[in-house]
Amino acid sequence: METGNRGAPEMRARSRLVVIGSSTGGPQALQTVIMGLAKDFPCPVVVVQHMPAGFTGALATRLNGIAAVAVKEARDGEILMPGCVYIAPGNYHLRILHDAGGRRIVLSDEPPVGNHRPAVNVMYESVAHLGKDVVAVILTGMGHDGRDGMHKIKDNGGYCIAQDEATCVVYGMPKSVIDAGLADEICPLPRIAEAIEAAVRR
Repeated sequence: METGNRGAPEMRARSRLVVIGSSTGGPQALQTVIMGLAKDFPCPVVVVQHMPAGFTGALATRLNGIAAVAVKEARDGEILMPGCVYIAPGNYHLRILHDAGGRRIVLSDEPPVGNHRPAVNVMYESVAHLGKDVVAVILTGMGHDGRDGMHKIKDNGGYCIAQDEATCVVYGMPKSVIDAGLADEICPLPRIAEAIEAAVRR
């Protein structure tokens, strides 16, 4: 006789949140990752890609046309929905607020952090308190945006996937996370979607 726990793994997956940071080489890397996600992907995905205003909307539109999941540019106050990818608009920081209404997007034009707006650290730090529900991914990019926020995610029990050196256009942001001992998995780009799927369903 089956127990009542059959739906437990699916419920856990739906409670998860995937956050992705990327910079130089990121649009192509994001395409590979997002196209690898199944149509029934169980939780939201939020992306900070270093791009100027005006370009992130075009990126979201292009990816939405070729991916199995829905992809859109994030809007202030929007409630996060399962199976949808939200890309931070250029020139706005993105935070995720968790309240009684669910998880929602908060955009701001506060000063750049580490010369970046949006900054990966700002997004990561906003979700660190969610602990084991967070699967954080760091992709190709110059510098070390994301490292400090990833420290906070790991301190709270979140899971970290970093792109490997061989498949990065610029091995800066992932290197800073890996060198700090924060990566749970180091994956070549073609395997990152599979790693994300496994992590959210774990």
